[in-house]
Amino acid sequence: MAGKGKGGAGKSLVRATLAIHQPPLGYSTKPGGLITTFNFDFNPAQLALSRRAEWKTTPTAAVRDGALPEFMGAAPREMTVEVFLDRSGEPDSNDVRKNVEALFSCCEVTSASIAAKQPSTPWVVFEWGSFSTARFTAYVSAVEAQYTLFGTTGVPIRATCQVQLHEIPTRTAGQNPTSGALTARRVHRVVAGDSLQFLAFREYGDATAWRTIAEANDIDNPAQLRPGTELVLPAAEEVGS
Repeated sequence: MAGKGKGGAGKSLVRATLAIHQPPLGYSTKPGGLITTFNFDFNPAQLALSRRAEWKTTPTAAVRDGALPEFMGAAPREMTVEVFLDRSGEPDSNDVRKNVEALFSCCEVTSASIAAKQPSTPWVVFEWGSFSTARFTAYVSAVEAQYTLFGTTGVPIRATCQVQLHEIPTRTAGQNPTSGALTARRVHRVVAGDSLQFLAFREYGDATAWRTIAEANDIDNPAQLRPGTELVLPAAEEVGS
């Protein structure tokens, strides 16, 4: 894929990669079969990593100085990766367009997941040598491509892409019903296009588990999810209990 550029990182450098996998089936948090590996022409100039702790405050009229906030859980990591593609030395090359399309495909439901009746976009794993902080299983929430140079026929030969990754958390060690620890609940802020079925499949690998989310949030009509609404997502151990 993107490993053909002559102006990329030298052979002595470890190149960043984005492994694109089929989503798993059932409750597994391990990515499915490998679809393809996107090899970076140029290692990212910067990576933007973020993580939040989710707290909820419920205003109370009887408390003058403000209600005590309640810790809802740690949100998964998020990362923005910049991908630079350049074929200016090959003005007839179509590689830039193909590589941008490969990144956009990470936001499309895979045929295999549809056939398995568990529709999902691919799962990805970003990896860059020994930089373990930036290595985690994720889904691609957005891809933005800016074409900055074109060949004489109008074919793009240079582009800069911003790829947003959201971590798909695995079960936290020690957090199970018998450990005495808190269950690993977290909060999700609804965005346009979300559905309880999609969230259930993403969290638990089972779209039919949407009822657990509905019950935890007192949702009577799952078809009416307003963007910006905060949903409590029960821990995997609570599903079907």
